[in-house]
Amino acid sequence: MSDPHAPQGDDYSATVLGSHWFSGPPVAAEVAPDRVEGSVLRFGPGVTAAMPAPFPVSATAVRGARRRRGAGLRRYTLAAVVLLAVLAYLGWQRYGPALVVRDVAVTTDPGGPACNAAADVVAVVRTDGRPGTLTYRWLRSDGTHSERLTERVPRGQREARLHLLWTFRGAGTYPAKAELELLSPERRTAAVEFTYRCRP
Repeated sequence: MSDPHAPQGDDYSATVLGSHWFSGPPVAAEVAPDRVEGSVLRFGPGVTAAMPAPFPVSATAVRGARRRRGAGLRRYTLAAVVLLAVLAYLGWQRYGPALVVRDVAVTTDPGGPACNAAADVVAVVRTDGRPGTLTYRWLRSDGTHSERLTERVPRGQREARLHLLWTFRGAGTYPAKAELELLSPERRTAAVEFTYRCRP
């Protein structure tokens, strides 16, 4: 049934008349986003302003950071200088002046050993306390001598004791002499005389 009040003519269209029910009231033109960053849409004309820094940056802060870097470099330089000084000291202690011998003395029991016993002959080498190695040998009055022997002297030890055990056998009397020949770090000699007595 037609509406008697409906407009008549060729321009009439039910679709045009009812279009406001589907599209809603007229709205302003939509604005396209400038750019898409993940799920955040930024709208507005022109280029979006730069994001602010997460913390304030100032010239004072930059100068402070430079000062801190300079202080760190100075601290590391001081540590390096101290380390080099310690290494130089240790190297001088290890490879510096050699061991110096102050005195050498040889002693034994003046009464001599008992029958068929050994005489303990002791050489006392006094040093300056530097570390080093003593090279020496023993010479006996019976015409024999030891091989070249060594004794390591640690730092701070100012005295080294070197022993010779000379064993005697049989009855009789024998005047004996034991001599220490120090070969290095310098040549020195010291000797002691004693008598072996054994009555049958």
